[in-house]
Amino acid sequence: MDNLFNVRMRAAKGGAHEEGGRHISGGELITTHEELRKQIHRLVDKAFAHSRGMPDFFQVKVEVIESPLSFVPPLSPIHYVVPSVLKGRLLAKKRLATCGINDLVIEKAFQLLEEHSHVRGALIIDAKTGERLDKNFDRGVRVSAFSWKEQSYEEWLSRHRLTKQERMKDAVALASKVCAHPWTVAEVCWSDDPDYVTGYVASSTFGYERISHMKKRGDERGGRLLFVENYDETYLRYLEEKPVWIGWEELG
Repeated sequence: MDNLFNVRMRAAKGGAHEEGGRHISGGELITTHEELRKQIHRLVDKAFAHSRGMPDFFQVKVEVIESPLSFVPPLSPIHYVVPSVLKGRLLAKKRLATCGINDLVIEKAFQLLEEHSHVRGALIIDAKTGERLDKNFDRGVRVSAFSWKEQSYEEWLSRHRLTKQERMKDAVALASKVCAHPWTVAEVCWSDDPDYVTGYVASSTFGYERISHMKKRGDERGGRLLFVENYDETYLRYLEEKPVWIGWEELG
């Protein structure tokens, strides 16, 4: 069998992220040696055709995957159409409350997200207290080492009568990995892309709940909150390092 590679891309304006550069784009995928060149070109196109602007810092990191991949079934999608950002945020908070998170915790976490919208990774939030648990205050936690099995993606689209959408494909893959861990209570996310206003709430109980308006068009602020029951180095390694296929093992 071909070696598998985890490929990560990041792009920024004004220098590297750790030198104060403004985040432009990022991307994750797992690929074979045969597909590696093609997939790197895809990430280059993503970075240099982003509505946040043209980067002057661009980095691709390619690593051989040493450990075997496990399968994580994709979350089932639900799509809510709301008339405004206010309605979208209220709905997201209600869906998080349905996952058992206290209203005060939700409000505290949303305020943290507003204050740290420059952080390109996820903020890890204690689902009981609303405190931020990760120590990567300027970087957050980057969920990595996941990718769809294409046959499973085609089957998922067919089951839910959906057409291909790259943004949703990537979002569902990430959310499925995050929510497969038993310590994850729920996730909420909206993009920093000024032209993309859709966001989502995800959980293992209710699936991937897509909400049509989570911010105003033109707003470059975005972020990701992971509400968790516990947090330690094993959870961090799962998010950042554990390689998984999104899909069903029986489909190969």
